[in-house]
Amino acid sequence: MSQPPITEAESAPEGQLRQGGRSLLLALYTVLRSLKMYPVENATVQKALDDLDVSARTLLKSEVELEIRMAGDFLFVNATRLRVELDNYASFSHILAMLRAFDIGVLHVRSGMERREWQIFLSLLLSLSQQGEPEERLEELQDRLEAAKVTHLELERAQAEGGSSQESRHQAKRVYAESVAVTRDVVAGVRLGRGPRLKRVKRAVQLVVDQVLNNEMSMVGMTTVRDYDEYTFTHSVNVCVFSVALGKKLGFSKLQLYELGMTALLHDVGKARVPAEILNKVGGLEDREWKFIQQHPWMGALTLFGMRAYEEIPYRSILVAHEHHMKVDLTGYPKAIRPRTLGIFSRIVAVADGFDAATTRRVYNTTAIEPDQVLKEMWDNPKRGYDRVVVKALINLIGVYPVGTCVILDTLEVGVVAAPNPDGQQLSRPLVRIAVDVDGATVPLPGNQVSLTEKDESGAFKRSIVKVTNPARFGLTPGDYFV
Repeated sequence: MSQPPITEAESAPEGQLRQGGRSLLLALYTVLRSLKMYPVENATVQKALDDLDVSARTLLKSEVELEIRMAGDFLFVNATRLRVELDNYASFSHILAMLRAFDIGVLHVRSGMERREWQIFLSLLLSLSQQGEPEERLEELQDRLEAAKVTHLELERAQAEGGSSQESRHQAKRVYAESVAVTRDVVAGVRLGRGPRLKRVKRAVQLVVDQVLNNEMSMVGMTTVRDYDEYTFTHSVNVCVFSVALGKKLGFSKLQLYELGMTALLHDVGKARVPAEILNKVGGLEDREWKFIQQHPWMGALTLFGMRAYEEIPYRSILVAHEHHMKVDLTGYPKAIRPRTLGIFSRIVAVADGFDAATTRRVYNTTAIEPDQVLKEMWDNPKRGYDRVVVKALINLIGVYPVGTCVILDTLEVGVVAAPNPDGQQLSRPLVRIAVDVDGATVPLPGNQVSLTEKDESGAFKRSIVKVTNPARFGLTPGDYFV
Protein backbone atom coordinates (compact mmCIF):
# COMPACT_ATOMS: atom_id res chain seq x y z
CA MET A 1 0.00 0.00 0.00
CA SER A 2 1.30 3.48 -0.87
CA GLN A 3 2.96 5.54 1.81
CA PRO A 4 2.01 9.16 2.57
CA PRO A 5 3.37 11.72 0.10
CA ILE A 6 7.00 12.72 0.56
CA THR A 7 7.16 16.15 2.19
CA GLU A 8 9.63 18.83 1.15
CA ALA A 9 11.42 18.49 4.47
CA GLU A 10 11.91 14.76 3.95
CA SER A 11 13.23 15.03 0.39
CA ALA A 12 16.82 15.35 -0.63
CA PRO A 13 17.69 18.61 -2.41
CA GLU A 14 16.19 18.53 -5.88
CA GLY A 15 19.54 18.47 -7.69
CA GLN A 16 20.78 15.54 -5.61
CA LEU A 17 17.51 13.67 -6.13
CA ARG A 18 17.61 14.29 -9.87
CA GLN A 19 21.19 13.06 -10.12
CA GLY A 20 20.49 10.02 -7.92
CA GLY A 21 17.33 9.25 -9.89
CA ARG A 22 19.20 9.30 -13.19
CA SER A 23 21.87 6.99 -11.76
CA LEU A 24 19.17 4.61 -10.51
CA LEU A 25 17.41 4.41 -13.87
CA LEU A 26 20.69 3.96 -15.70
CA ALA A 27 21.52 1.10 -13.31
CA LEU A 28 18.08 -0.45 -13.96
CA TYR A 29 18.67 -0.27 -17.69
CA THR A 30 22.14 -1.82 -17.34
CA VAL A 31 20.77 -4.80 -15.40
CA LEU A 32 17.97 -5.35 -17.94
CA ARG A 33 20.42 -5.22 -20.85
CA SER A 34 22.86 -7.57 -19.08
CA LEU A 35 20.13 -10.07 -18.20
CA LYS A 36 19.02 -10.11 -21.82
CA MET A 37 22.53 -11.03 -22.98
CA TYR A 38 23.86 -13.28 -20.19
CA PRO A 39 22.57 -15.80 -17.63
CA VAL A 40 21.95 -14.41 -14.16
CA GLU A 41 25.09 -16.09 -12.75
CA ASN A 42 27.32 -14.17 -15.17
CA ALA A 43 29.80 -11.74 -13.56
CA THR A 44 28.54 -8.86 -15.73
CA VAL A 45 24.98 -9.37 -14.48
CA GLN A 46 26.09 -9.68 -10.88
CA LYS A 47 28.17 -6.48 -11.13
CA ALA A 48 25.19 -4.62 -12.63
CA LEU A 49 22.96 -5.85 -9.77
CA ASP A 50 25.55 -4.67 -7.22
CA ASP A 51 25.60 -1.20 -8.80
CA LEU A 52 21.78 -1.04 -8.81
CA ASP A 53 21.61 -2.09 -5.17
CA VAL A 54 24.12 0.58 -4.16
CA SER A 55 22.31 3.25 -6.19
CA ALA A 56 18.92 2.44 -4.62
CA ARG A 57 20.30 2.24 -1.07
CA THR A 58 22.05 5.60 -1.49
CA LEU A 59 18.81 7.30 -2.46
CA LEU A 60 16.81 5.55 0.26
CA LYS A 61 19.10 7.00 2.91
CA SER A 62 17.50 10.40 2.35
CA GLU A 63 14.01 9.41 1.10
CA VAL A 64 11.15 7.69 2.91
CA GLU A 65 10.58 5.62 -0.23
CA LEU A 66 11.28 5.88 -3.95
CA GLU A 67 8.37 6.44 -6.28
CA ILE A 68 9.28 6.01 -9.95
CA ARG A 69 6.32 7.34 -11.92
CA MET A 70 5.68 7.36 -15.64
CA ALA A 71 3.66 10.29 -17.02
CA GLY A 72 3.41 10.34 -20.79
CA ASP A 73 6.97 10.32 -22.11
CA PHE A 74 8.47 11.52 -18.85
CA LEU A 75 9.85 9.74 -15.80
CA PHE A 76 9.65 11.16 -12.29
CA VAL A 77 11.40 10.07 -9.11
CA ASN A 78 9.54 11.34 -6.01
CA ALA A 79 7.83 14.08 -8.05
CA THR A 80 11.15 15.29 -9.54
CA ARG A 81 11.16 15.06 -13.31
CA LEU A 82 14.27 13.49 -14.80
CA ARG A 83 15.63 15.29 -17.82
CA VAL A 84 16.16 13.27 -20.98
CA GLU A 85 19.54 14.02 -22.51
CA LEU A 86 21.62 12.38 -25.20
CA ASP A 87 23.58 10.20 -22.78
CA ASN A 88 20.48 8.76 -21.09
CA TYR A 89 17.99 8.73 -23.96
CA ALA A 90 18.41 5.02 -24.73
CA SER A 91 18.09 3.95 -21.09
CA PHE A 92 15.01 6.13 -20.43
CA SER A 93 13.29 4.99 -23.62
CA HIS A 94 13.93 1.34 -22.81
CA ILE A 95 12.53 1.68 -19.28
CA LEU A 96 9.46 3.58 -20.55
CA ALA A 97 8.80 0.84 -23.11
CA MET A 98 9.16 -1.87 -20.47
CA LEU A 99 6.76 -0.12 -18.09
CA ARG A 100 4.20 0.33 -20.87
CA ALA A 101 4.52 -3.35 -21.79
CA PHE A 102 3.16 -4.19 -18.33
CA ASP A 103 0.79 -1.22 -18.00
CA ILE A 104 2.82 -0.05 -14.98
CA GLY A 105 2.31 3.57 -13.99
CA VAL A 106 4.17 3.69 -10.66
CA LEU A 107 6.95 1.63 -9.11
CA HIS A 108 7.33 1.98 -5.31
CA VAL A 109 10.66 0.98 -3.79
CA ARG A 110 10.76 0.95 0.01
CA SER A 111 13.55 1.02 2.55
CA GLY A 112 14.93 -2.49 3.06
CA MET A 113 14.78 -3.40 -0.64
CA GLU A 114 17.16 -6.32 -1.11
CA ARG A 115 19.45 -7.15 -3.99
CA ARG A 116 17.63 -10.50 -4.31
CA GLU A 117 14.34 -8.66 -4.89
CA TRP A 118 15.83 -6.54 -7.69
CA GLN A 119 17.11 -9.70 -9.38
CA ILE A 120 13.73 -11.43 -9.18
CA PHE A 121 11.79 -8.36 -10.36
CA LEU A 122 13.97 -7.58 -13.37
CA SER A 123 14.28 -11.23 -14.41
CA LEU A 124 10.47 -11.51 -14.37
CA LEU A 125 10.12 -8.30 -16.40
CA LEU A 126 12.18 -9.81 -19.17
CA SER A 127 10.66 -13.30 -19.06
CA LEU A 128 7.04 -12.08 -19.06
CA SER A 129 7.38 -9.11 -21.42
CA GLN A 130 6.18 -11.03 -24.49
CA GLN A 131 3.35 -12.97 -22.85
CA GLY A 132 -0.31 -11.99 -23.22
CA GLU A 133 -1.74 -8.47 -23.01
CA PRO A 134 -0.27 -5.72 -20.75
CA GLU A 135 -3.10 -6.10 -18.20
CA GLU A 136 -2.56 -9.87 -17.99
CA ARG A 137 1.22 -9.42 -17.76
CA LEU A 138 0.91 -7.10 -14.78
CA GLU A 139 -1.39 -9.53 -12.96
CA GLU A 140 1.02 -12.39 -13.61
CA LEU A 141 4.01 -10.27 -12.57
CA GLN A 142 2.36 -9.23 -9.30
CA ASP A 143 1.40 -12.82 -8.52
CA ARG A 144 4.96 -14.04 -9.20
CA LEU A 145 6.45 -11.28 -7.03
CA GLU A 146 4.09 -12.20 -4.21
CA ALA A 147 5.01 -15.88 -4.49
CA ALA A 148 8.72 -14.97 -4.41
CA LYS A 149 8.18 -12.87 -1.27
CA VAL A 150 9.28 -9.61 -2.88
CA THR A 151 7.87 -7.31 -0.18
CA HIS A 152 9.75 -4.02 -0.64
CA LEU A 153 8.52 -3.41 -4.16
CA GLU A 154 5.01 -2.48 -5.26
CA LEU A 155 3.52 -1.73 -8.65
CA GLU A 156 0.55 0.46 -9.56
CA ARG A 157 -1.31 0.13 -12.82
CA ALA A 158 -1.09 3.14 -15.13
CA GLN A 159 -4.08 5.45 -14.81
CA ALA A 160 -5.65 7.23 -17.74
CA GLU A 161 -4.97 10.93 -17.39
CA GLY A 162 -7.38 13.34 -19.01
CA GLY A 163 -8.74 11.82 -22.20
CA SER A 164 -12.34 11.60 -23.23
CA SER A 165 -15.28 10.81 -21.01
CA GLN A 166 -15.60 7.54 -22.92
CA GLU A 167 -12.05 6.58 -21.92
CA SER A 168 -12.80 7.49 -18.31
CA ARG A 169 -15.91 5.31 -18.33
CA HIS A 170 -13.95 2.43 -19.85
CA GLN A 171 -11.28 2.71 -17.16
CA ALA A 172 -13.91 2.86 -14.41
CA LYS A 173 -15.71 -0.17 -15.87
CA ARG A 174 -12.48 -2.18 -15.89
CA VAL A 175 -11.64 -1.29 -12.29
CA TYR A 176 -15.21 -2.03 -11.16
CA ALA A 177 -15.31 -5.42 -12.90
CA GLU A 178 -11.98 -6.41 -11.39
CA SER A 179 -13.18 -5.43 -7.92
CA VAL A 180 -16.33 -7.54 -8.30
CA ALA A 181 -14.23 -10.52 -9.37
CA VAL A 182 -11.96 -10.08 -6.35
CA THR A 183 -14.94 -9.87 -3.99
CA ARG A 184 -16.43 -13.02 -5.50
CA ASP A 185 -13.12 -14.79 -4.89
CA VAL A 186 -13.01 -13.65 -1.24
CA VAL A 187 -16.56 -14.84 -0.55
CA ALA A 188 -15.91 -18.18 -2.25
CA GLY A 189 -12.74 -18.59 -0.20
CA VAL A 190 -14.53 -17.93 3.08
CA ARG A 191 -17.29 -20.39 2.19
CA LEU A 192 -14.72 -23.05 1.34
CA GLY A 193 -12.68 -22.37 4.45
CA ARG A 194 -9.52 -21.29 2.64
CA GLY A 195 -7.51 -18.11 3.05
CA PRO A 196 -8.17 -15.42 0.41
CA ARG A 197 -5.46 -13.82 -1.71
CA LEU A 198 -5.33 -10.57 0.20
CA LYS A 199 -2.64 -9.10 -2.02
CA ARG A 200 -5.18 -9.20 -4.83
CA VAL A 201 -7.76 -7.51 -2.59
CA LYS A 202 -5.29 -4.73 -1.78
CA ARG A 203 -4.51 -4.23 -5.46
CA ALA A 204 -8.21 -3.94 -6.29
CA VAL A 205 -8.72 -1.37 -3.53
CA GLN A 206 -5.73 0.64 -4.75
CA LEU A 207 -7.27 0.76 -8.23
CA VAL A 208 -10.59 1.97 -6.79
CA VAL A 209 -8.87 4.68 -4.75
CA ASP A 210 -6.76 5.84 -7.69
CA GLN A 211 -9.82 5.92 -9.96
CA VAL A 212 -11.85 7.90 -7.42
CA LEU A 213 -8.99 10.39 -7.02
CA ASN A 214 -8.52 10.73 -10.79
CA ASN A 215 -12.11 10.61 -12.02
CA GLU A 216 -14.55 10.43 -9.16
CA MET A 217 -17.82 10.63 -11.07
CA SER A 218 -16.92 7.89 -13.56
CA MET A 219 -16.36 5.53 -10.63
CA VAL A 220 -19.43 6.66 -8.67
CA GLY A 221 -21.43 6.23 -11.87
CA MET A 222 -20.47 2.56 -11.94
CA THR A 223 -22.45 2.00 -8.72
CA THR A 224 -25.61 2.37 -10.81
CA VAL A 225 -24.71 -0.80 -12.72
CA ARG A 226 -26.38 -3.01 -10.17
CA ASP A 227 -26.47 -6.70 -10.99
CA TYR A 228 -29.59 -8.29 -9.55
CA ASP A 229 -28.02 -11.75 -9.57
CA GLU A 230 -24.69 -10.69 -8.07
CA TYR A 231 -25.90 -8.33 -5.35
CA THR A 232 -23.60 -9.82 -2.68
CA PHE A 233 -20.52 -8.87 -4.70
CA THR A 234 -21.61 -5.62 -6.37
CA HIS A 235 -22.93 -4.30 -3.05
CA SER A 236 -19.53 -4.69 -1.39
CA VAL A 237 -17.82 -2.93 -4.30
CA ASN A 238 -20.41 -0.12 -4.29
CA VAL A 239 -19.90 0.39 -0.55
CA CYS A 240 -16.15 0.53 -1.19
CA VAL A 241 -16.58 3.17 -3.92
CA PHE A 242 -18.97 5.32 -1.88
CA SER A 243 -16.80 5.03 1.24
CA VAL A 244 -13.62 6.05 -0.57
CA ALA A 245 -15.40 8.98 -2.24
CA LEU A 246 -16.78 10.06 1.15
CA GLY A 247 -13.34 9.74 2.70
CA LYS A 248 -11.96 11.97 -0.04
CA LYS A 249 -14.73 14.50 0.63
CA LEU A 250 -13.87 14.43 4.36
CA GLY A 251 -10.19 15.11 3.69
CA PHE A 252 -8.63 11.67 4.23
CA SER A 253 -5.06 11.09 3.03
CA LYS A 254 -4.39 8.59 0.26
CA LEU A 255 -3.04 6.10 2.78
CA GLN A 256 -6.21 6.46 4.88
CA LEU A 257 -8.33 6.00 1.75
CA TYR A 258 -6.57 2.71 1.02
CA GLU A 259 -7.34 1.44 4.51
CA LEU A 260 -10.93 2.72 4.35
CA GLY A 261 -11.45 1.06 0.96
CA MET A 262 -10.09 -2.26 2.22
CA THR A 263 -12.36 -2.02 5.25
CA ALA A 264 -15.43 -1.20 3.15
CA LEU A 265 -14.84 -3.97 0.61
CA LEU A 266 -14.68 -6.56 3.42
CA HIS A 267 -17.42 -5.11 5.66
CA ASP A 268 -20.00 -7.80 4.77
CA VAL A 269 -17.65 -10.80 4.63
CA GLY A 270 -19.61 -12.38 7.50
CA LYS A 271 -22.54 -12.97 5.11
CA ALA A 272 -20.43 -15.66 3.46
CA ARG A 273 -21.19 -17.74 6.58
CA VAL A 274 -24.95 -17.18 6.34
CA PRO A 275 -26.75 -20.01 4.51
CA ALA A 276 -27.58 -19.04 0.91
CA GLU A 277 -31.22 -20.07 1.35
CA ILE A 278 -31.60 -17.39 4.03
CA LEU A 279 -29.71 -14.69 2.13
CA ASN A 280 -31.71 -15.31 -1.05
CA LYS A 281 -35.09 -16.05 0.49
CA VAL A 282 -38.01 -14.45 -1.31
CA GLY A 283 -40.45 -12.84 1.11
CA GLY A 284 -40.17 -12.08 4.80
CA LEU A 285 -37.73 -13.78 7.12
CA GLU A 286 -38.82 -15.82 10.11
CA ASP A 287 -37.51 -14.76 13.54
CA ARG A 288 -34.93 -17.56 13.52
CA GLU A 289 -33.71 -16.53 10.06
CA TRP A 290 -33.54 -12.85 10.99
CA LYS A 291 -31.45 -13.71 14.05
CA PHE A 292 -29.08 -15.58 11.75
CA ILE A 293 -28.75 -12.47 9.53
CA GLN A 294 -28.04 -10.38 12.62
CA GLN A 295 -25.08 -12.62 13.41
CA HIS A 296 -23.18 -11.66 10.26
CA PRO A 297 -21.35 -8.64 11.81
CA TRP A 298 -19.63 -10.64 14.52
CA MET A 299 -19.12 -13.60 12.15
CA GLY A 300 -17.42 -11.13 9.82
CA ALA A 301 -15.20 -9.88 12.64
CA LEU A 302 -14.19 -13.46 13.48
CA THR A 303 -13.54 -14.25 9.82
CA LEU A 304 -11.28 -11.22 9.36
CA PHE A 305 -9.49 -11.92 12.61
CA GLY A 306 -8.76 -15.42 11.32
CA MET A 307 -7.39 -13.96 8.07
CA ARG A 308 -4.62 -12.27 10.03
CA ALA A 309 -3.01 -15.71 10.23
CA TYR A 310 -2.53 -15.57 6.44
CA GLU A 311 -1.65 -11.93 5.94
CA GLU A 312 -2.03 -8.54 7.57
CA ILE A 313 -5.62 -7.27 7.94
CA PRO A 314 -6.07 -3.81 9.51
CA TYR A 315 -7.76 -4.02 12.89
CA ARG A 316 -10.13 -1.30 11.71
CA SER A 317 -11.51 -3.75 9.14
CA ILE A 318 -12.37 -6.17 11.96
CA LEU A 319 -13.95 -3.37 13.98
CA VAL A 320 -16.07 -2.05 11.08
CA ALA A 321 -17.30 -5.54 10.18
CA HIS A 322 -18.57 -5.73 13.78
CA GLU A 323 -19.94 -2.18 14.07
CA HIS A 324 -21.49 -1.22 10.72
CA HIS A 325 -25.08 -2.10 11.80
CA MET A 326 -24.84 -0.82 15.39
CA LYS A 327 -26.12 2.73 14.62
CA VAL A 328 -24.62 5.80 16.27
CA ASP A 329 -27.01 5.51 19.25
CA LEU A 330 -26.16 1.76 19.60
CA THR A 331 -29.79 0.67 19.03
CA GLY A 332 -28.79 -1.53 16.10
CA TYR A 333 -27.13 -4.93 16.11
CA PRO A 334 -25.18 -6.63 17.53
CA LYS A 335 -26.07 -5.14 20.91
CA ALA A 336 -23.19 -3.31 22.57
CA ILE A 337 -22.18 -4.80 25.90
CA ARG A 338 -20.80 -1.50 27.21
CA PRO A 339 -20.97 2.15 26.10
CA ARG A 340 -18.89 2.90 23.01
CA THR A 341 -18.46 5.49 20.30
CA LEU A 342 -18.42 4.21 16.75
CA GLY A 343 -15.24 5.03 14.85
CA ILE A 344 -15.31 7.28 11.78
CA PHE A 345 -14.66 4.31 9.45
CA SER A 346 -17.72 2.51 10.87
CA ARG A 347 -19.87 5.64 10.45
CA ILE A 348 -18.79 6.10 6.84
CA VAL A 349 -19.29 2.46 5.88
CA ALA A 350 -22.71 2.42 7.61
CA VAL A 351 -23.91 5.35 5.49
CA ALA A 352 -22.50 3.89 2.26
CA ASP A 353 -23.97 0.47 3.11
CA GLY A 354 -27.40 1.88 3.96
CA PHE A 355 -27.65 4.03 0.84
CA ASP A 356 -26.64 1.29 -1.59
CA ALA A 357 -28.81 -1.36 0.07
CA ALA A 358 -31.94 0.83 0.00
CA THR A 359 -31.51 1.86 -3.63
CA THR A 360 -30.89 -1.65 -4.97
CA ARG A 361 -33.49 -4.18 -6.05
CA ARG A 362 -32.85 -7.55 -4.41
CA VAL A 363 -34.38 -11.00 -4.23
CA TYR A 364 -36.44 -10.11 -1.16
CA ASN A 365 -36.88 -6.43 -2.06
CA THR A 366 -37.91 -6.26 -5.71
CA THR A 367 -38.72 -2.53 -5.61
CA ALA A 368 -35.78 -0.24 -4.94
CA ILE A 369 -36.47 3.13 -3.33
CA GLU A 370 -35.63 6.17 -5.44
CA PRO A 371 -32.23 7.62 -4.41
CA ASP A 372 -33.55 11.07 -3.49
CA GLN A 373 -36.07 9.52 -1.09
CA VAL A 374 -33.38 7.37 0.48
CA LEU A 375 -31.23 10.44 1.16
CA LYS A 376 -34.20 12.29 2.64
CA GLU A 377 -34.98 9.38 4.95
CA MET A 378 -31.35 9.02 6.03
CA TRP A 379 -31.19 12.74 6.84
CA ASP A 380 -34.62 13.25 8.41
CA ASN A 381 -35.19 10.06 10.39
CA PRO A 382 -32.92 9.78 13.47
CA LYS A 383 -34.13 6.22 14.05
CA ARG A 384 -32.06 5.15 11.05
CA GLY A 385 -29.04 5.80 13.24
CA TYR A 386 -26.72 7.43 10.69
CA ASP A 387 -24.11 10.07 11.43
CA ARG A 388 -25.62 13.29 10.02
CA VAL A 389 -22.22 14.75 9.18
CA VAL A 390 -21.45 11.75 6.97
CA VAL A 391 -24.96 11.84 5.43
CA LYS A 392 -24.42 15.51 4.63
CA ALA A 393 -21.09 14.61 3.01
CA LEU A 394 -22.92 11.99 0.91
CA ILE A 395 -25.47 14.58 -0.22
CA ASN A 396 -22.65 16.96 -1.16
CA LEU A 397 -20.94 14.12 -2.98
CA ILE A 398 -23.82 12.85 -5.11
CA GLY A 399 -26.26 15.78 -4.91
CA VAL A 400 -29.90 16.00 -3.95
CA TYR A 401 -30.58 13.89 -7.04
CA PRO A 402 -27.88 11.17 -6.91
CA VAL A 403 -26.08 9.80 -9.94
CA GLY A 404 -28.34 7.34 -11.77
CA THR A 405 -31.62 8.99 -10.70
CA CYS A 406 -34.18 9.07 -13.51
CA VAL A 407 -35.91 12.47 -13.75
CA ILE A 408 -38.68 14.10 -15.77
CA LEU A 409 -37.89 17.67 -16.83
CA ASP A 410 -40.29 20.57 -17.41
CA THR A 411 -39.37 20.35 -21.11
CA LEU A 412 -41.04 16.87 -21.12
CA GLU A 413 -37.61 15.31 -21.65
CA VAL A 414 -36.55 12.35 -19.49
CA GLY A 415 -32.98 12.19 -18.24
CA VAL A 416 -30.56 10.25 -16.06
CA VAL A 417 -28.50 12.22 -13.55
CA ALA A 418 -24.84 11.96 -14.61
CA ALA A 419 -23.14 14.02 -11.89
CA PRO A 420 -23.88 16.59 -9.20
CA ASN A 421 -23.44 20.20 -10.21
CA PRO A 422 -19.80 21.30 -9.71
CA ASP A 423 -21.19 24.36 -7.92
CA GLY A 424 -21.90 23.16 -4.38
CA GLN A 425 -24.67 25.78 -4.09
CA GLN A 426 -26.62 24.21 -6.96
CA LEU A 427 -27.14 20.67 -5.65
CA SER A 428 -30.73 20.61 -6.95
CA ARG A 429 -29.52 21.29 -10.51
CA PRO A 430 -27.29 18.35 -11.49
CA LEU A 431 -25.74 17.40 -14.81
CA VAL A 432 -28.23 15.22 -16.71
CA ARG A 433 -27.96 12.95 -19.73
CA ILE A 434 -31.08 13.26 -21.86
CA ALA A 435 -32.43 9.76 -22.48
CA VAL A 436 -35.84 10.57 -24.01
CA ASP A 437 -36.36 13.73 -26.08
CA VAL A 438 -39.37 16.07 -26.19
CA ASP A 439 -41.00 13.93 -28.89
CA GLY A 440 -40.75 10.80 -26.76
CA ALA A 441 -37.96 9.27 -28.85
CA THR A 442 -35.14 7.44 -27.11
CA VAL A 443 -31.80 9.23 -27.49
CA PRO A 444 -28.86 6.97 -28.45
CA LEU A 445 -26.53 6.07 -25.57
CA PRO A 446 -24.91 7.63 -23.66
CA GLY A 447 -27.37 10.52 -24.15
CA ASN A 448 -26.72 14.23 -24.54
CA GLN A 449 -25.34 15.73 -21.33
CA VAL A 450 -26.78 19.06 -20.22
CA SER A 451 -26.46 21.21 -17.11
CA LEU A 452 -29.66 22.27 -15.39
CA THR A 453 -28.01 25.59 -14.56
CA GLU A 454 -28.14 26.64 -18.23
CA LYS A 455 -30.33 29.74 -18.79
CA ASP A 456 -32.08 31.22 -21.80
CA GLU A 457 -31.85 34.80 -23.04
CA SER A 458 -34.40 36.00 -20.48
CA GLY A 459 -32.34 34.58 -17.60
CA ALA A 460 -34.76 31.70 -16.88
CA PHE A 461 -33.50 28.15 -16.48
CA LYS A 462 -33.80 26.16 -19.72
CA ARG A 463 -34.62 22.95 -17.85
CA SER A 464 -35.76 22.05 -14.35
CA ILE A 465 -36.64 18.77 -12.67
CA VAL A 466 -40.37 18.21 -12.25
CA LYS A 467 -40.15 14.87 -10.47
CA VAL A 468 -38.21 11.66 -10.03
CA THR A 469 -39.55 8.64 -11.88
CA ASN A 470 -38.97 4.91 -12.21
CA PRO A 471 -36.67 4.36 -15.21
CA ALA A 472 -38.46 1.09 -16.02
CA ARG A 473 -41.51 3.14 -17.09
CA PHE A 474 -39.48 4.38 -20.05
CA GLY A 475 -37.52 1.19 -20.66
CA LEU A 476 -34.33 2.75 -19.32
CA THR A 477 -31.49 1.17 -17.34
CA PRO A 478 -29.49 3.94 -15.59
CA GLY A 479 -26.32 1.86 -15.58
CA ASP A 480 -26.28 1.88 -19.41
CA TYR A 481 -25.36 5.57 -19.28
CA PHE A 482 -22.14 4.92 -17.38
CA VAL A 483 -20.58 2.01 -19.32
